[in-house]
Amino acid sequence: MRASDLPLSEAYDVALLDLDGVVYIGRRPVPAAAESLAKARAAGQRLAFVTNNASRTPAAVAGLLRDVGVPADPRDVVTSAQAAARLLAERLPAGARVLVVGGMGLRKALYDRGLRPVSTAAERPAAVVQGYEPGLSYGLIAEGAKAVREGALFVGSNGDYTIPGGDGPPKPGNGSLLQVIRYATGIDPIVTGKPERPLHHESILRTGARRPLVVGDRLDTDIEGAHNGGADSLLVFTGVTDPLAALTAGPRHRPTYLAPDLTGLLVPHPEVGGDGDTRSCGGWTARWDGDRIALDGDGDPYDGLRALAAAAWRSETPAPREAVTDALGRLDL
Repeated sequence: MRASDLPLSEAYDVALLDLDGVVYIGRRPVPAAAESLAKARAAGQRLAFVTNNASRTPAAVAGLLRDVGVPADPRDVVTSAQAAARLLAERLPAGARVLVVGGMGLRKALYDRGLRPVSTAAERPAAVVQGYEPGLSYGLIAEGAKAVREGALFVGSNGDYTIPGGDGPPKPGNGSLLQVIRYATGIDPIVTGKPERPLHHESILRTGARRPLVVGDRLDTDIEGAHNGGADSLLVFTGVTDPLAALTAGPRHRPTYLAPDLTGLLVPHPEVGGDGDTRSCGGWTARWDGDRIALDGDGDPYDGLRALAAAAWRSETPAPREAVTDALGRLDL
């Protein structure tokens, strides 16, 4: 857990923002997101919207952002499809055929990199790239498997096993769909989306960020991706991760900063003091007592959460749920 004397919008030149669960949920705006991002921009921070979703073009993503009150241009959007297209363009000659098991987001990204999207294995593609597309057909997946079996390079835009299901349970994501070709061919794909490095690398190249801050709601994509890219991160609790999951996370899933939502960009983050079995922040002290953490004090509940997290993360071994549950119950989060 790190401290920042400046608001994060002033301490970091570019915020690399996840979308679903951070800025919007489905097509509904996250409360305080648009206002917070406007204030971050006014403070001089540049914003980039980084998504694992390869089905939408940057223009479509920018339109969705504008619909939820966040001004955005296609140049502000970085997609896993763009990361996949860059990787392929670096490995294949200009004009190479790439079989697209996906939608328009992937096709446009390939066109923009001088590659030629195709739809059948008979066209002898040099590579197959797969990305999420709601209407993906069995026939296209079968063509992709045939091409991979015949030697085409196999690339996946991202490995998310599920995607948000709106008001229902999660739905299968591209990571689940990738398994069809993987099992059929015995060949593992090269994955470019979060948490793998290619999408973070694409984001840095497109923004020119010198001190980026990754902002997200998922430990296994956003926060792990920040670790893989050597960047600091802010975890917000407006999406899929709750405080208990954060407290019991392993080292690669531990964020630099914690905040309830994107208002966390606009404030300094206080220092967490102490060592050994005790951590303190603001008016709170978290202390290991046997196999559990006791939390005492009052004040800002997020200061209490920061102290509790620092105590729970004292070693690389994840803290068990029962060690933090009682202490977490003291906080009104």
